[in-house]
Amino acid sequence: MRIPQTALDDHVRRYAFVREKIERLQRLADDHFGHDPDAIHWGHVGDLGRVEQALEELLAVIGGKAQ
Repeated sequence: MRIPQTALDDHVRRYAFVREKIERLQRLADDHFGHDPDAIHWGHVGDLGRVEQALEELLAVIGGKAQ
């Protein structure tokens, strides 16, 4: 593994990792996170509540404020 020489080098590297994770999250969401829509229960709702909260926190960090 190459050690980044500058902040820009590391930023570009990490940006690629973040984009990859966002794309993976989108694929999972498109597939209802692997759940059969006809078999959704309150546990799934709670899980998505936690995901939503985590995403709000991330948006506050990178976007300046949450909605």
